[in-house]
Amino acid sequence: MGLFIVFLLTGIGLAMDAFAVSICKGLGMRKVNKIQAVVIGLFFGGFQALMPTIGWFLGTGFEQYITSIDHWIAFGLLVFIGIKMIVEAFKPEDDIPDEAMGQPLDIKEMFTLAVATSIDALAVGISFAFLNYPIGIAAAVIGVTTFVISIGGVYIGNFFGTRYKKKAEIAGGIILCLIGLKILLEHLGVLPF
Repeated sequence: MGLFIVFLLTGIGLAMDAFAVSICKGLGMRKVNKIQAVVIGLFFGGFQALMPTIGWFLGTGFEQYITSIDHWIAFGLLVFIGIKMIVEAFKPEDDIPDEAMGQPLDIKEMFTLAVATSIDALAVGISFAFLNYPIGIAAAVIGVTTFVISIGGVYIGNFFGTRYKKKAEIAGGIILCLIGLKILLEHLGVLPF
């Protein structure tokens, strides 16, 4: 599997938290505001691109100490993140308050949500550093993927409601676990690179 596909699948997996939050944002709009949908996409996509880049730079500082176990670290981080996403999908949610319906975007809230939904991407960036993946391409693919998925989430949330939120988080968690397993099996020689 090519690196682009790995980055795309990682981006899809990482975008599921942002997708879920975007659905909730869409629920709060009586009618989809296209500018707000793009701003939501930019916040989530931007942070999903920034955090793995930061993680990659942090990871390259430790590379010389752990190259013999890097595949285990990547596997552990991705599976941990994936399982965390799956577990979070089964937690009960708070209802959206009625007064939040139709409100303009709060930039501070969007910043907080973007950081919260992209923390997992920081760990992915660290694992990419250990695997010596090119972070520029990875961050761009992850960011653009999240941008598109987030805008889609706003529209889906506005149209369908929260009925698919849990399934999206579960799918994202499974994708991250499978990518982690693939990395481990490649480095153990079970699968070809």
